[in-house]
Amino acid sequence: QVQLVESGGGSVQPGGSLRLSCAVFGYAARFYCMGWFRQTPGREREAVASIYTDSGSTYYTDSVKGRFTCSQDNAKNTLYLQMNSLKPEDTAMYYCAADWAPSRCGNWRRPTYPYWGQGTQVTVSS
Repeated sequence: QVQLVESGGGSVQPGGSLRLSCAVFGYAARFYCMGWFRQTPGREREAVASIYTDSGSTYYTDSVKGRFTCSQDNAKNTLYLQMNSLKPEDTAMYYCAADWAPSRCGNWRRPTYPYWGQGTQVTVSS
């Protein structure tokens, strides 16, 4: 059974940093792409970043470009999201997601990934 397990969330002041991790269990092959999404109550799940696992190519939503970095450690089967210069508007539940289908990975902003983690809360507040 495939499991994605996020960790690293917490509460920080504006301007602070956090690093989220997403560990993959139960999947022997490599996913074609992985991504990070976030969601606040009453709003749709928003794509934050995505990575193609073979090439390492990354994509970001405009609001986090230059502040967030998505990376992977294939040896540890783990995805990361380094978040710097955090703002109150970054407050959300963050989810990692994974997909094996190249066709779906091309639409990385859409929350159609078949595998999801349980989420980790990030709160940015003074």
